[in-house]
Amino acid sequence: MAIKVTEPGLLTTIQDLGRKGFQQYGVVVGGVMDDAAARLANIMVGNSEDEAVLELTVIGPSLMFEQDYLISICGADLSAKIDNIRVPLWRPVLVKKGSCLTFGRPINGCRSYVAVAGGFDVPVVMNSRSTYIRGKIGGIHGRALIEGDRLNQRKQESLFARAIIGSLRREEHSTPFQSVNWTIPTHKRTTNHKNPTLRIIKGPQFSMFSSLSQEEFLTEAYKVTPQSDRMGYRLSGSKLDVTSQLNLLSEAVPMGTIQVPNDGQPIVLMSDHQTIGGYPKIGYVISVDLPLMSQVMPGELVRFKEVSVLEAQHLLLQRENEIKQLKIGIALAIRRSNK
Repeated sequence: MAIKVTEPGLLTTIQDLGRKGFQQYGVVVGGVMDDAAARLANIMVGNSEDEAVLELTVIGPSLMFEQDYLISICGADLSAKIDNIRVPLWRPVLVKKGSCLTFGRPINGCRSYVAVAGGFDVPVVMNSRSTYIRGKIGGIHGRALIEGDRLNQRKQESLFARAIIGSLRREEHSTPFQSVNWTIPTHKRTTNHKNPTLRIIKGPQFSMFSSLSQEEFLTEAYKVTPQSDRMGYRLSGSKLDVTSQLNLLSEAVPMGTIQVPNDGQPIVLMSDHQTIGGYPKIGYVISVDLPLMSQVMPGELVRFKEVSVLEAQHLLLQRENEIKQLKIGIALAIRRSNK
């Protein structure tokens, strides 16, 4: 028994937190674009945070459930429905056998994550189940989902997930799914920031850009172009000029690097970015704001604001502490529901 793909959606792939430790061999990290939403989706169903999930882009798939599954949907609101009934996001949902999960128009954000209790059973390639389409590795044959694919559960539900399932089954209803009555607080979600201001730290070549370009980069809005993808977000706005001809050696680049090619239009490197780059780097989007970047639709605007390395580190520690607190709160909510 599995989850059958009846329609694949625009770009639906299996992703986890990435293929780490192989960049020196030219293998990209990849993985989910919005790591916060994906981690929370896994937490909701009792999985480890790095379990593989489905990443949906703009237009989601249609999925037929051949047995009962505990799932959660976090990230963008892509008008999810089960048998034409709206599904609540950011909470555990028990889907009944024979039901169909579908998606409609995007309401906010552009990437949504579906986690199932136990995870998805796909091969591990270089310590990861993530799909890297350009390299044709990971996921299901290194490609996006297609009609007819069958997604099997990797392992049995955890005790945590079984407790949720038990509490939901005690309140049996005739609807095709049941969900808990608690959720992630709205202000913790990454999709509630349209046209976001992204915090950055200066890149090693920031001082090589003209004073006017430095000012415009940190004050003006840039539009996300349709040429953006999982490799990088191409932006359009004020041209960024360097003060002299640069002769840079290619060097390692992390996710969030803001490169400026010869046309002066910045590119924010995302999950499937190349392992090295030779363009000048004007800045780096800090880790806690990368989920915001990943949810921006083409045509929307982003702005940049400088912060210190120390502040970026503090914000990251704060986010990790909040996720720990959410895990404790969810465990307490489950305990109360089973009394």
